[in-house]
Amino acid sequence: MEKNIAVVGAGYWGKNLVRVFYELGALNTICDVDKELGSKYKLQFQNIKVIDSFKNLLNDSSLEAVAIATPADYHYQMVKEALLSKKHVFVEKPLALKVEQGEELVSLAKKQGLVLMVGHILRYHPAIRKLKEFVSTGELGKIQYIYSNRLNIGKIRSEENILWSFAPHDISVILFLLNEFPETIYATGGSYLQKRIPDVTLTIMDFKSGVKAHIFVSWLHPFKEQKLVVVGDEKMVVFDDVSTEKLLLYPHKIKWVERIPVACKAEAEAVPIKKEEPLKVECKHFLECIENNQIPETDGNEGLKVLQILQTSQESLSNDGLKISIDEKQ
Repeated sequence: MEKNIAVVGAGYWGKNLVRVFYELGALNTICDVDKELGSKYKLQFQNIKVIDSFKNLLNDSSLEAVAIATPADYHYQMVKEALLSKKHVFVEKPLALKVEQGEELVSLAKKQGLVLMVGHILRYHPAIRKLKEFVSTGELGKIQYIYSNRLNIGKIRSEENILWSFAPHDISVILFLLNEFPETIYATGGSYLQKRIPDVTLTIMDFKSGVKAHIFVSWLHPFKEQKLVVVGDEKMVVFDDVSTEKLLLYPHKIKWVERIPVACKAEAEAVPIKKEEPLKVECKHFLECIENNQIPETDGNEGLKVLQILQTSQESLSNDGLKISIDEKQ
């Protein structure tokens, strides 16, 4: 692909998009309002344009696509303007901060005939791909419960709470694994550092199939933990993104002795997975979708489902853990 991608917002996470699109030979322009940061990029990438005006970037007809990594509250407006300027869009999660905004963006992308992709990076992780294979082939038996812990003493934000910052990844993965939308959602949490900005939340989703899932997120945690556990009635599997062994399969069995369940533990088996950088797989997928006019795996509709769950979780959170029924947006 020609060098015609612009990365907008090249700081905390955007710098990774800059690196990867550059390595893929697709980077044309870096756009960031921070002039000092821009000067550093000019020295580092002398053959790449560096600008500080998003408006000027949108007026550049040679640019085919933009990758947006600005704070979440800018996503809706910037994605909208980019689509109206006839540019394909990759936007980091969340797609927007309101379901209505997300619906508008999905509709606009469709009307313009453009690719709209949301950065749910875990969907492109080789361990998650393998985990999906285990679920689909019945390797784990009937799925009973899924839970994730995404915890850190982390980058504390003021423009979004921990739910919106950390949970989208796990929501996206759980929907992917189950190929199912929850029926009810409830969430609780606490705001300790800043008023009305939760630092810790627990979201619980109930599915029609009987599966229950919970997502525990916190940026007030003594150490980094990123685990997703899938419990089947045959086997269990753990995805640990912090460990060198990313995927462990536990062939534990439950035997019934005198009508009482007894756990028979088995040794964990490390599952071999491809050595690929998820972000590179994700960015390459975006480029391929533009080139081949195909729908991304994490397209606007997928981003909209995640957004719907986030918004419902937020509503429950604001109402002391109220259990809320939810219908999937079609």
